[in-house]
Amino acid sequence: MTKPDPIPARLAALKSMSVTQLKSEWQTIFASAAPNNSRAFLESRLAYRIQELTYGGPHHQTRRILDLLADEVGGTPRKSQIADPRNPVVGTRLIREWNGVEHTITVLRDGFEWQGRPYKSLSAIARAITGTRWNGYRFFGLRERKRGND
Repeated sequence: MTKPDPIPARLAALKSMSVTQLKSEWQTIFASAAPNNSRAFLESRLAYRIQELTYGGPHHQTRRILDLLADEVGGTPRKSQIADPRNPVVGTRLIREWNGVEHTITVLRDGFEWQGRPYKSLSAIARAITGTRWNGYRFFGLRERKRGND
């Protein structure tokens, strides 16, 4: 006979705790003082951490991807980039004509360059060129169209 999982009960108990009790629980779990008095923040972060400690956290590859996305949103470059197999070799020049204007993009080690400015993604360059959202790999001809979309 298996024991019932105590985690759902612990998570439910968070809802009935006062902010003071949540801060005490925070001190126990994180071994540091709670960063603020926001009940919603304390509850959600404690719930996540309780599950993380019991069931394990995200896979390391998932964590790397999330870190890269967070850096891209925050504008902070990250040294360890995940190599995208769709990216051409560093130094490759991609040429695309749009509305009669020829655009040349150079592939860099950590992104791309267009008109002397660095970009993290081809999609950002495609959007700057066209003014609309594009899959950068499709816009620059590095991704084949799916069947049935001709």
